[in-house]
Amino acid sequence: MTQSKSPQNLATLDSNRTDELNSRVSPWLAKLLYPLGCYLVIPGFFGKIEIFGQENIPRHDPVIVAPTHRSRWDAFIVPYAIGRLVSGRDLRFMVSANEVKGIQGWVIRHMGGFPVDTERPQLNSVRHSIELLKSNQEMLVIFPEGGIFNDYQIHPLKRGVAAIALQAETDKSEIGVKILPVGIRYSQPYPTWGADVRVDIGVPIAVKEYHGKSLRQSSQKLTAALQESLEQLYKA
Repeated sequence: MTQSKSPQNLATLDSNRTDELNSRVSPWLAKLLYPLGCYLVIPGFFGKIEIFGQENIPRHDPVIVAPTHRSRWDAFIVPYAIGRLVSGRDLRFMVSANEVKGIQGWVIRHMGGFPVDTERPQLNSVRHSIELLKSNQEMLVIFPEGGIFNDYQIHPLKRGVAAIALQAETDKSEIGVKILPVGIRYSQPYPTWGADVRVDIGVPIAVKEYHGKSLRQSSQKLTAALQESLEQLYKA
C-alpha cells in the first residue's frame, strides 16, 4: 500500500498556503504520449483488456473521474479507457506532492497533473480543482480511496472528492458537476507482463442531488453513494 492520499475534508486545509497553482496539458507531449500509451505500451504490456461502460462517459459536463486504485498502472489505464482518444477530453490528475519531483514530476505536470500535500492539503489545490471543473473542458481525476490497495475490495472512501464536487456546484450553481465511478481490476495483485485488466465505468452521479445545508452531511451522503457505485462495479 502506498501513502498517496486524497484530502478528507475541506476543513483540514492549510489556509496559510494559498500560492497560485498552475498546471496545464502540453499539446506536443500529449500528442506524443497518448498514441504511444494507447497503441503500444498498454496493449504490449497487458494480456486481455476489457472495458465496459464507455457510453457512460459525459462528453460535456464538469466531471470528476473517481477510479479505484490498485496499481501505478492506473495512471495509464484511466487515460486509455476514458481519455482524449475515447472521449475527446484530457484528464487532469490530482496527485500526491512526492510524485511531482524530478523527471517523473516534469512529465506529470506537463500532462496536466498537479500536487496536493496529503498531510496538510492546501487551499490552492482545492481552488485549482474547482476552477478546472468550472472550465467544463477537461476531466478531473481523483482516486477516492486515498491510496493504492493491492487487493480486490473497495476500501472506505475519503470525503475529498465529494467535498470538492459540492463546493464547485455551490460556487457556481447549476453547473451540473458529475462524479464518474470507475472500477479497475487486474488479474494479479501486482500486475506483471501479460496480466489481464478489466475496467468498469459506472453511471455518473449528479452532485446537485446531494446538496444540503451542511457540507459535512452532504459530503458524507455523496461519498456513501460513490462507495456503493464502486462496490456494484466490482460485483459485475
